Order: sequence, then structure tokens, then C-alpha cells
Amino acid sequence: MTRLFPFPLMSAVLFAMWVLLTGFSPGHVVLAGLVALIVPRVMLVLDVEKPRIRIGWSMLKLVGLVLADIVRSNIAVARIVLFRPANRRSGFIRLPVELESRYALAVLAVIITATPGTLWLQHDARRHIILIHVLDLVDEDAWIALIKDRYERLLMDIFE
Repeated sequence: MTRLFPFPLMSAVLFAMWVLLTGFSPGHVVLAGLVALIVPRVMLVLDVEKPRIRIGWSMLKLVGLVLADIVRSNIAVARIVLFRPANRRSGFIRLPVELESRYALAVLAVIITATPGTLWLQHDARRHIILIHVLDLVDEDAWIALIKDRYERLLMDIFE
């Protein structure tokens, strides 16, 4: 079975998404089946390593923190956009990271980019530094501490 479906979860998700996005016509169901068979086989050529993920309290805590931070950041960005405070200053921070797992780095990139007011711009893999743009940069050290304490520590518990 793994020969036909090397990544069965990916095949199932591709099939479901294709059918949901295009409709339940017989032609689209057949096409979704072909996509679900072919695309995961391409992943075999890429030689993707399987992530080591520890499911537990850290994962639940991370999800809760991220959801709360997204809501809080939406409110803060709305205030900045609507009321345009004069003391607002945007800028860039260089965040030193200890994460080694590329999956953990990818999740951190999604978290930072999904949170309004922040944007992941660049990752220097040799120096282990991430460049982040912050819409309302008051204290660079506070931002670094916040990201390292809230996200990086939990991501290290989950992926490393």
C-alpha cells in the first residue's frame, strides 16, 4: 500500500481539497484521484526527511498562545491603522535562533507571518539569524525575548 501511496495523508488531503474546490463531477473526481496518486510520488524524489514531532502539552500551549496573539495583534494593528498614533515606529529586528529543525523554523515563519504587525523576511542559516519586520517597534530586546520565550522554546520541545 505504501508503494502506491507513499504519503497517504497527503494523497487524501489532495484528493479532498481538489474535489471540494472543483466540485463533485465524475471528471473532477477522476482528476483528483490522478493528482492524489502522482503528486506524492514526486515527493519521493525530493527525499524529504520525516519530522520528529512530540505531541503533548507544548503543542497545545503553542496553539493557544498563537491564537491569542493573532487576536491581540489584530486589535493592535487596527488601532494603529485607524488612529495613526504619532509615536509609532516600524523597524527590523535580527532574531538569533537556536532552532535546528527546518520544520520548526517553517512553523516559526508561519507564526510570525500570520501574526499581524510582524513579517518574517530572511533566514541566515549560517549565522542562525532571522530578519523580522515589526510594524510597531518600541523595544527590540523585548520583541526578541517575546519570540524566544513564547515560540522558540515551545517549538524546540515539539520538534527537537
